[in-house]
Amino acid sequence: MGELIEEMTKAGVMLDTAGLTPTSDGTRVTWSGGKISCTDGPFTESKEVIGGYALLQAKDKAEALEWTKRFLRVHEEFWTITVEVREVVEP
Repeated sequence: MGELIEEMTKAGVMLDTAGLTPTSDGTRVTWSGGKISCTDGPFTESKEVIGGYALLQAKDKAEALEWTKRFLRVHEEFWTITVEVREVVEP
């Protein structure tokens, strides 16, 4: 994971925090059983723990989803991890 984080930092895609668009505009990418699945929003209220976050600057949603999939694949297949990809609201 450290190597991917370093690559993303060098690529200039890591940013800071800000407001997010509604979950209806989001896509959740899940790694489970060694497979990736994507689910478009809207999403119901989440009761799970958010263990961390990464804020990326990508040219479009497709690029953001590709980085997200690469991040999920660095985890062991027995993990179940969901990442919600949403756009930052520009002021």
